[in-house]
Amino acid sequence: MLSLLGQIDQSLNSRFYYLALFASLAIPDIAGALEAPDGQAKDWRYKDWYEKWARPRLKEQVKALLAQRGVNHDPQVANPLTGDACYRFRCSLLHQGSTQHPRSPYSRIIFIEPGATTNVVHYGVMNDALCIDVPSFCREVVAGAELWLQSVKGTEPYETNKDRFVQRYDNGLSPYIVGVPVIG
Repeated sequence: MLSLLGQIDQSLNSRFYYLALFASLAIPDIAGALEAPDGQAKDWRYKDWYEKWARPRLKEQVKALLAQRGVNHDPQVANPLTGDACYRFRCSLLHQGSTQHPRSPYSRIIFIEPGATTNVVHYGVMNDALCIDVPSFCREVVAGAELWLQSVKGTEPYETNKDRFVQRYDNGLSPYIVGVPVIG
């Protein structure tokens, strides 16, 4: 899992925003399955995981920025992308290649490409579209996944399920392929 999270960050640094976004949207599914007794992804697991681990990261970021400026109070800010809305976005983007879902609370989700302007719009509603900053969103999901990993390490069923998680094998995966790196 840490390799996948690292590759999301590398994708952002390389300006591969599609890759970072697609992988970030898959993290709640993967994490939900890894900690499930049956090892399976379910829509409600995705939504619950996102609500607990990713969605609160926005408020933490705002609080940290305010603290850097000498303002120490609990900001009254909430991420408008709920677990349900994120799940619907994930379904439309990963399965149809669309930022529009018929049952989303937003007509579409849009992104201003980083560097295109000096302004950063993150979770801003414009007319009936939600504008998200891709790096901020992906880093919120990654931060949530890192916190989640700390909480599930050493617990069941995570420890059993993690052995099935895809990984890179430097010298192959016997008895299938040996001598060359494989992912499996």
